[in-house]
Amino acid sequence: MSHADPHRESSNSEAGGSSSPLPPSINPQSINPAASPHASVVPPPPPAYGSPPPSQADAPATAPTPAVPPPPPPRSTLPPVRPATQRNVASGVGAAKGLRWRGELAIETEQDATDRATTPETDGDDSDLTPKDHVTREAPPWLVSMVFHLVMLLILALITSPAGATLGRVVLKIGQSERETPAELTEFSISTDDIPNESDLLEDSEIEVDMATVFDTAELSDVDEITPVELGAGPQLAAIKPMFNGRTGAMKQALLAIYGGTPKTQEAVANGLEWLKRNQRKNGSWSMRGPYRDGGLSENETAATAMALLAFLGDGHTHLDDGEYSDVVERGMKFLVGTQDRSGFFARGARGHEKMYAQAQASIAICELYGMTKDSWLRPHAQLALDFAADSQSPEGGWRYEPKFDSDTSVTGWFVMALESGRSAGLDVDYLVLLNVGEYLDTAQSFEGAAYGYQARTTPSPAMTAEGLLCRQYIGWERNHPPLERGIEALLLDAPFSMSDRDVYYWYYATQVLHHFGGSYWTKWNNVMREELPAAQVKSGRESGSWAPQGDRWGRNSGRLYTTCLSIYCLEVYYRHMPLYASKNAK
Repeated sequence: MSHADPHRESSNSEAGGSSSPLPPSINPQSINPAASPHASVVPPPPPAYGSPPPSQADAPATAPTPAVPPPPPPRSTLPPVRPATQRNVASGVGAAKGLRWRGELAIETEQDATDRATTPETDGDDSDLTPKDHVTREAPPWLVSMVFHLVMLLILALITSPAGATLGRVVLKIGQSERETPAELTEFSISTDDIPNESDLLEDSEIEVDMATVFDTAELSDVDEITPVELGAGPQLAAIKPMFNGRTGAMKQALLAIYGGTPKTQEAVANGLEWLKRNQRKNGSWSMRGPYRDGGLSENETAATAMALLAFLGDGHTHLDDGEYSDVVERGMKFLVGTQDRSGFFARGARGHEKMYAQAQASIAICELYGMTKDSWLRPHAQLALDFAADSQSPEGGWRYEPKFDSDTSVTGWFVMALESGRSAGLDVDYLVLLNVGEYLDTAQSFEGAAYGYQARTTPSPAMTAEGLLCRQYIGWERNHPPLERGIEALLLDAPFSMSDRDVYYWYYATQVLHHFGGSYWTKWNNVMREELPAAQVKSGRESGSWAPQGDRWGRNSGRLYTTCLSIYCLEVYYRHMPLYASKNAK
């Protein structure tokens, strides 16, 4: 697909008639009274499936060579983050004082030699020794512990079993062996006289349930056990939480009711999925260019198939369920997996500046599908995609158009979601990779992290701010982190949801950030979105169920499938991902 180059002024005519080639910028006064230290103008947020087409410097005929490192970022008021190579991964590493390691020799003291000289030597036959000559042996600690726990288990067994009601007293005797000096026996008594009847324990009582806690614990059995990071190991990530458990059943209905979904939003999602189903090709893929009207300017089957699959997965449809879309998902999944090579790379045939977007989106789709189904056939493909993501991270901490080369906030956001999907699915993700993302975001932020630019040390924009804040939420920022609240407040003030300034890429990220944050900010955004976005859907004709790309900031270049898929994601937001801050007090 071809996209307008944001570095050229002519891109203004391709952005839906906007008066400026840039999206509405964050108002510095709405975030922080201080003026922004960044004065350079940077590209607007790129389209969802692909980045803005590179300038001649961004897309050379051959693989780009590393550029001269940029100047260091301006001093931040946040505490400096040490490079990953300098982090103390574990605390207390090293030889412990007073321990004798294997290979060291013991030094015999004078008293040791005297004791050894006066100790009787035997040949193994101690029958001629007197009781005084015997060495007194004490019970080892493990034996004492075992006896104690056996007693406790016996007590619990008697309390919980019917046999306990027929016993009056149990005596456990512990003594020494015949070879040792006779000792007085010890008795343990267990009385069952005071054990209540089962009927006395099962009394009806009212139980108060905090709905907020449901979202933190829902179906946690589906997520692998989390191993805590050792204390002193440096920065830590947010705990792994289930992401996909609200997409079906009673939980889906509860989330719709709690977060403001309506019959209109659900109808719009259903109609959008029907449009996608009609436009799936025989080999299971989707196309960015057709067979529908108003396709994109270039082809990218990997991105198109991944985006379409994510729309079905977001509404709870997989290849293993009995629903109407199981065959659609299975054929799309097989096509996508068939494009993956041994390194984990999917996006063969994609243009240079689009392939890493497609790679990240395909990784999200495969990780989500595995996380929802635990289909063992998918696991190696999902893990391989995550390994590729980790290996292709650039030294700056993010991703851009080529593996290991440069970073921008737009491409980085998609890879963060791929890694978080993998974590939630129970796959192996090196947490240092995500911590490195935080270091990149530190260079792209303004106003202490309340706003973000397209690249390091660039002017912030609404879309990049929304994407940067979503990454911060997943990586570990708490809901009460001041820059998070200031950034969200600025987005609502400077770039509220409005069909008069259509930018579905920005809506996609802002909708997620606000939904996770919740409270009055989410209500204000959602009250407009849930009415205007379904109303803009095509209601009749061949393209019924889709969203027209005309008028969208990037729609002319990316096409109808792009605007339709991201619109569906917005209307699935109520249950697509479990809320990150559900247990917090929302205001």
